[in-house]
Amino acid sequence: MSVTARAARISDAEAIASIYNEGIADRIATFETEPRTAEQITGWFDGRYPIVVVEDGGGTVVAFASCSNYRSRDCYAGIAEFSVYVGRRHRGAGVGHVAMTALVEVATAVGFCKLISRVFPENGASLALMARMGFREVGTYRRHGKLNGQWRDCVIVERLLGEAAAV
Repeated sequence: MSVTARAARISDAEAIASIYNEGIADRIATFETEPRTAEQITGWFDGRYPIVVVEDGGGTVVAFASCSNYRSRDCYAGIAEFSVYVGRRHRGAGVGHVAMTALVEVATAVGFCKLISRVFPENGASLALMARMGFREVGTYRRHGKLNGQWRDCVIVERLLGEAAAV
């Protein structure tokens, strides 16, 4: 399958919401339980944090990766939290790698020095992708939150970018 990555546009909000909602329903990628609307997704487009989408050959958005605020303190301004989601029908085809490659490139270009995220240990595909993309497993938050009444752990991953990676 031929796919391409590009910067997301507000007009992609419906497709992003649909993919994100699949991830919410699958209960393997997020603590969120309530589906998101396109209107809620448009709030992500603040100009500071990159969002990329991956399109198939027909122009359909099949995956996205996004950055968001890590912490509000000034000392953390160069760090972004990230997420990557692939539509169910396109999982296992390398689309997540395309999305993350694009996100790392744009996050570096706009000056972020580190990307971080938390991944459920059961999400083997995501952990494998992070390892292939050069993310380091920092540790595990034990019983980080409850999902459907069950405690879930989270593996913390990080990747240094730009000047921070060169030191």
